[in-house]
Amino acid sequence: MTTAASATSVRGPAGRTPAPASGEKKPLDLPPLIALSLGYFLVMLDVTVVNVAIPDIRTSLGTGPSALQWIVDGCSTVFAALLLLGGGLADRFGHRQVFLAGLGLFTAASVACGLATTSGLLIAGRLAQGAGAALLVPASLALLQAAFPDRAVRARAIAVWGAVASVAFGAGPAVGGLLVSGSDWRSVFWLNLPFGALAVLLTLRHIPSSAPRPSTRKADPMGQILAVIGLVGVAGGLNEAGSHGWTSPLVLSVFGVGAAAMVAFVLMERTLESRSARGRTRRDPLLRPSMFRSRAFTSTTVIGMLIGLGYYGMLFLATLYFQQERHLSALGTGLALLPSVCMGLAAAPLFSRIAARTGPYVPMAAGLVLGTVGFLGWLLAGPGTPYPVLLFALIATGLGQTMTALAAIAAVVEAAPLSDAGVATAVLNVSRQVGSAVGVALFGTFAATADDFTSGLRLSAGIAAATFAIGALLALSVRRRARGVHA
Repeated sequence: MTTAASATSVRGPAGRTPAPASGEKKPLDLPPLIALSLGYFLVMLDVTVVNVAIPDIRTSLGTGPSALQWIVDGCSTVFAALLLLGGGLADRFGHRQVFLAGLGLFTAASVACGLATTSGLLIAGRLAQGAGAALLVPASLALLQAAFPDRAVRARAIAVWGAVASVAFGAGPAVGGLLVSGSDWRSVFWLNLPFGALAVLLTLRHIPSSAPRPSTRKADPMGQILAVIGLVGVAGGLNEAGSHGWTSPLVLSVFGVGAAAMVAFVLMERTLESRSARGRTRRDPLLRPSMFRSRAFTSTTVIGMLIGLGYYGMLFLATLYFQQERHLSALGTGLALLPSVCMGLAAAPLFSRIAARTGPYVPMAAGLVLGTVGFLGWLLAGPGTPYPVLLFALIATGLGQTMTALAAIAAVVEAAPLSDAGVATAVLNVSRQVGSAVGVALFGTFAATADDFTSGLRLSAGIAAATFAIGALLALSVRRRARGVHA
């Protein structure tokens, strides 16, 4: 693990050894940070910018409900399914190389989406965007770890990286609304081109080529196939559960295939790691199960799933609440949600200041407690609830979730050796994606089957508060254990 004490002797990506004066902050090297942040900016902007274009896409391409769902969810489904593969490829073949490949694929897929003349072509482009995102996100975090070895500086870099993503996510609905109203739905995909090109240029100029993981061992193709089948099955089943119902034969079949593949994947990786340690095979497992022996890594992964379930499940219902119960337009809904989804601007400096002194688990626990209280504020929601009454809930949940997410990223990056950084950060992102899919499907079912929408909203808010409270207890437990070990 890289610590602040040991990192001062580590040279940065440009071969410079920082020589900080006592009490002074080390400056951030901005060009590589901007390059890595732009990659994540593209992915997060794409999550929300497409949603407001759906009515125009339906009219333009004559798209049915099922195809529309895959246009919205297909990118995130493939993203979740290929994250482990993307992290493994980054660790094996070099983080910068895979980051550039992901940027190129995502940008090319955006061109394909913008040129699509049928819903099938648009879905294919969206799936390719998910594949590109799965390559670039784990690689970008691994590059961030290498570029900023000092703990305090890395906390500030992660804060900026996360803040940029938060701004992209929050601005998506408003930007999408402006683009669609000023041009047409294709413009939401053309927007990715200049940002993608700038990210590639900055990466080539300011981020050195990273060496692949030194190994004479072979890859794990069967593990990769099982991981993809398992994660596609789980994520796809959760996506379909919202529209077909949890007991639908299609949903149960997809879940069954996904669960069987995941069980087979875990057993295979455990066997492969054991045989590899004894020198009985020359294959590297895609994911080493021994990574989960670290209580900090395992707890942080679980917390990632909990915040995905609670926050994104409630964000989905909050969007429906403002549109269905308050009858706001897509642009009006985006603006109403801004106090929540743009909290990265406040969370980033707060997180970096606290984490530099205490490590990631104190701001993580604080964010989870704040989010818990914020979700309880949604219990006041009703068809005529004044917006200022809900403002605290929006701000508290947004600030709490963003603070927790930044801390979780920092904790995983800190816990993982550089050789496994891609896979480790991929595991965290998979847990957040799966949690998000569970939250959207579960809370959507509550809202659809309750006596009225607000009853389902309040039940979901209570569950979201409980998930964040459990996460806070986990974070405090890891913090106490870490202090006991170093006492």
